[in-house]
Amino acid sequence: MCTAVSYQAGDHYFGRNLDLEYSYHETVAIVPRRYPLHFRKRPAMDTHYAMIGMATVVDGTPLFYEATNEKGLSMAGLNFPISARYLPPEDGAVNIAPFEFIPWILGQCASADQAEEALKDLRLVDIPFSSSLPLTPLHWMICDRERSIIVEPMADGIRIFHDPVGVLTNEPPFDHHLSRLTDYMGLTPELPHDTFSRDLHLIPYSNGMGAMGLPGDFSSGSRYIRATFVKLNSISADDPASGVSQFFHILSSVAMPRGCVRTERGHEITRYSSCCDTDRGIYYYTTYDAHQITGIQMFREDLDSTELSLYPIDDQPRIFMREPHKGR
Repeated sequence: MCTAVSYQAGDHYFGRNLDLEYSYHETVAIVPRRYPLHFRKRPAMDTHYAMIGMATVVDGTPLFYEATNEKGLSMAGLNFPISARYLPPEDGAVNIAPFEFIPWILGQCASADQAEEALKDLRLVDIPFSSSLPLTPLHWMICDRERSIIVEPMADGIRIFHDPVGVLTNEPPFDHHLSRLTDYMGLTPELPHDTFSRDLHLIPYSNGMGAMGLPGDFSSGSRYIRATFVKLNSISADDPASGVSQFFHILSSVAMPRGCVRTERGHEITRYSSCCDTDRGIYYYTTYDAHQITGIQMFREDLDSTELSLYPIDDQPRIFMREPHKGR
């Protein structure tokens, strides 16, 4: 279960919560322009756009959860366990395995428009990375600062949706999420007006009552509504520090505390939250135990290198203790 958000406050920000019961030893990975990208059914990309994001790296292959390239195009894969369907490879199609999809798009596309054009002949195929890393059913959010699109592999082929709000969670399919916003069209960040009855004069007793009815549970449908409401009503100054801070507040509104979501495999928690300033190429993250924001700057790397740059996650909690007050 996850939540991805695109947000603009001066700079453009993109990121997500990764909600899982366990870790795949995630690391922040920077793929420079000359690091070869290999594909099972397509020619390798020996040169491509550089990108940064969170990945599990196996045998030199970054398996990205989400990433942003040097042009500011971003992409994230989110769990889509019921509806996702991958197809057998087909002659004449652009056959891409799901674990290759993010680098295939970000390696060659500079905008959401270019990504949508590249999707026309795409066929997401049922090729796992390995026997120990089987296929994960996913759908994807692709965005730049101008627009966002959703890509869903279904039984009848790939469906592409224009995303007017810049939010994605998990099941059900995106068009269902979008249609449910109508059920909450009366929510407001303002104090509500009394429309209950002409015979009563009701007065709000607390700030925040305009959002009464906003879902508070951790289901994907409720997280979609809550993240959309919080994002669309968020106010931030245009400086990067304010934008990054506000972005993490948006994600925290749908984060999962340990113990609240139990599965057969354990407790699902928000393992990390990420925020990439796509204009500046800076990838920020926090983890469940480490709330301080850690930043990694893509453009300070040698982006013409042939070697990956890997930054293991710093997951150590830090508490700043003030010294005792010794005088006035």
